Amino acid sequence: MSGIVGIFDLDGCAVKQTDLTQMLDTLAHRGTDGANVWCEGEVGFGHRMLWTTPESLLEVQPLVDSERNCILTADARIDNRDELITTLELAEQEPEKITDSDLILAAYHRWGKDCPQYLLGDFAFAIWDQSQQQLFCARDHLGVKPFYYYYQAEKAFLFASEMKALFCLPQIPQRINEVRIADFIMLMLEDKVITTYENVFRLPPAHSLIINQTELRTWSYWSLDPSKELHLESDQAYADAFREIFTEAVRCRLRSAFPIGSQLSGGLDSSSITCVARDLLAETKKPPLHTFSCVFDTLKQCDERSFIEAVLNQGEFIPHFIAGDQIGPLSDIDQIFEYEDEAFPGPNYYFPWRLTQIAKKQGVRILLDGHDGDNIVSHGIYRLTELASQGKWAVFAQETKTLAHNFGTSASTLVEIHGIPTLRKLAKQFGWLEFIEAIQQIHRHIGLSRKQLLVQHGLRPIVPDLIKKWVRRYQPFQVSGNKSTPLINQEFAERIGLQERLKHWSTPPYTPLTVRKNQFQALNAGVFTLVLEQIDRCAAAAGIEARHPFMDKRLIEFCLALPSEQKLRQGWSRMVMRRALRGSLPEVIQWRGGKGDLSDNFVHGLLEFNRAQLEGIMGTPLESINNYVNTNTVQKTYQKLISAKNLTSQEKMTIWLGASLTLALNKLSKNQKTV
Repeated sequence: MSGIVGIFDLDGCAVKQTDLTQMLDTLAHRGTDGANVWCEGEVGFGHRMLWTTPESLLEVQPLVDSERNCILTADARIDNRDELITTLELAEQEPEKITDSDLILAAYHRWGKDCPQYLLGDFAFAIWDQSQQQLFCARDHLGVKPFYYYYQAEKAFLFASEMKALFCLPQIPQRINEVRIADFIMLMLEDKVITTYENVFRLPPAHSLIINQTELRTWSYWSLDPSKELHLESDQAYADAFREIFTEAVRCRLRSAFPIGSQLSGGLDSSSITCVARDLLAETKKPPLHTFSCVFDTLKQCDERSFIEAVLNQGEFIPHFIAGDQIGPLSDIDQIFEYEDEAFPGPNYYFPWRLTQIAKKQGVRILLDGHDGDNIVSHGIYRLTELASQGKWAVFAQETKTLAHNFGTSASTLVEIHGIPTLRKLAKQFGWLEFIEAIQQIHRHIGLSRKQLLVQHGLRPIVPDLIKKWVRRYQPFQVSGNKSTPLINQEFAERIGLQERLKHWSTPPYTPLTVRKNQFQALNAGVFTLVLEQIDRCAAAAGIEARHPFMDKRLIEFCLALPSEQKLRQGWSRMVMRRALRGSLPEVIQWRGGKGDLSDNFVHGLLEFNRAQLEGIMGTPLESINNYVNTNTVQKTYQKLISAKNLTSQEKMTIWLGASLTLALNKLSKNQKTV
């Protein structure tokens, strides 16, 4: 993890070294092992160094290649080093003396703008090509490394690892992008380019950018293929292949010259990474793995201690704990907003913040994270939809029953989501024989009423379409999921054309929705990128590099291509992963259903530890967000909270979105006054 900055003055003025230095000073937390700048004419680069890998100890950036007239600044970890060293004919050099920045620049010399296609790992970099008089930038396949830029045509192009490095220069205005504010309030975060500020953008994952005096152009160099399906000879073959790829993904992220830690929640994802990392470190005689976990003594419903201890009891760990029920969402909020540049939608941010701060005190520079293994491997729940649409009702009913049992969910809800649409389709098409067979199987295995299924989902769907069209015509459009008390200010929504934006960014549902299409949607969702950027800033604030074994291009391509029965089988989601890690995972985790729910600590933390801070926010007229948010809704929900009444999940988010946006806009107002 490092910090990169750069300036390309498009009107031909010379870049000031003092501007680059000021930008780097703003990113001091991203690299304590050195800071350097390079500038020549209208272009300048800066780099903040944090040593992590053994090769980084030898690295000096910005890297200047005088022979080929190219200069590079990069925040990168390249995983396919051996392959690149051979392909790029660098084998005559000692591998341990070849840095990752050397490999990126050599790849650019060989493949030009196509070079990101040949790189594996996490990276964000910029190369000034003096011979072409253009700047080439790229971001890794999944967007683990951030890349923000400010662009004003014919004036200036600036980039940085964090937006605060752009705003430290007085010529870069912090003007609110109201469209992004609306996106935030609606939790409609699909746009991967815009930010909270006008003219400040994100380079999307798997994208490259070229800018010269005449144009700025971006393009995608890689995308997932949802049509590819993997076919192996047996369940064991799939499990073996998964274990090999997953182990390699973890191994690549253990390349470090410093102590390594892992966030261990007790769930399947973090436990899998932690156990495999422990085994790999033991094989190479490396120091034991540090683990960092939240435990809850007063809120037993949140506590995962028994699962955490099941992993730790295997030995060869250095465990560390924080009392999760002794902190709340606002406990570290002032420090958090010293590093956060935007409001953030995740109310549980305070847990990783506190864990990374503790990891820093232990000298850990690499922290493994099990983020989003759910979507990478996929629970495969939409296999139920597939089975229903294929008419395999006996298997559908049995899988539904066992899934509900294993995960403590409602079988009737699963039937409603994944079976009823097909039942209704059969009724409308008068496929009565198959319809009757379906409700017989659902009744036999799950116990739902045959009469109710027949009446509600057999007879009602054949009501004339004309009546349904008439009903839909007179149903008013709601820009909020809450019809009675929408969170967004309606005048604001109308002013920015929110209805059209929602229509543009909404993903039309697939009919029927398959496991692979559902997984493809999840992996391409805008929130996927946003959370990775948030994790990066959280870790960077502690001088730590977050590494995500599940964010491995090879692993994601493999998992997406798996047949649906490798994801959901016998009522167990992510079956291929459970089989693959037999012997590494404790059985109590290998075959656990569900995972911990920390939502109860949200209310507990606010009322027990953050009440004064919350009152400081909610006890005001909320003027900073009044133009964007229905503050009456926020205040009413706040009154319900302090009255010790149970809040719905939506109401908890209402409290958090109002508080987070208020704090972010207050910080912006303060910064503008300072300037």
